[in-house]
Amino acid sequence: MPSETLLRFAVQNWFAWTPERNSLEHWLDWAGPCRQEAYVAPVTLPLSLRRRATPIGQTLLSGALAFTETVGQARYVQASRHGEFSRSRQTLRALADEDELSPAEFSMSVHHGLAGLLSIHVQNREGHIALAAGTESFACGLLEAAACLAERPETSILLLYADEKLPFEFAGLVGPEDGLPCVVVLGLTAPRMDGDDILLAQRPATQPRNPSVSAASDFLKFLLSGSSQATSHGEHWDWSWRHA
Repeated sequence: MPSETLLRFAVQNWFAWTPERNSLEHWLDWAGPCRQEAYVAPVTLPLSLRRRATPIGQTLLSGALAFTETVGQARYVQASRHGEFSRSRQTLRALADEDELSPAEFSMSVHHGLAGLLSIHVQNREGHIALAAGTESFACGLLEAAACLAERPETSILLLYADEKLPFEFAGLVGPEDGLPCVVVLGLTAPRMDGDDILLAQRPATQPRNPSVSAASDFLKFLLSGSSQATSHGEHWDWSWRHA
């Protein structure tokens, strides 16, 4: 593997949610002087989607559906460390109790379930990619999305990221879960060469990861603020972004 990966892309619009920051005003107060205000407000989910998704999945879908100009034509990259784990938890409990498994819960417990549900709802045939990379799931998802744009620059990308903390039974078994729960949807396009493009660099980690931050919050702070560049230190990689 090369020592550095460098990719260029543009962020057209964005949506993000945490329990503490669930509106544009909250994000602007958190980020300080704002460079990127193309915030997309979530929409009300139709009942057909709301009853098939967990609360974290509902938040992701309501944000993604607000990208009305691209959600029907973009390729999806879904990144999540745990996915909708509450579904898997129910399946594991049913197995332990020797109960019958719910076909609906089992079919939606796969890691790309939400991307599949979204694509069916909007009749998007572009396909999607799902990945999990531990604590670096968001950053690796962004890397994959940028690589997809390099491969097919004519097709925009929706990066779908959603994660929440695992239930208390699993506390201490999965490492740090900083910044969770968190939902991020980014509408990405090929470079525009207008000064707002972003260059992403991936390098082997140079220092221990800071347990008080996450790559998702690091990137959002960089995107929204006037910072010209930023670096997030992960467990295995350093992720650097700068405005081209």
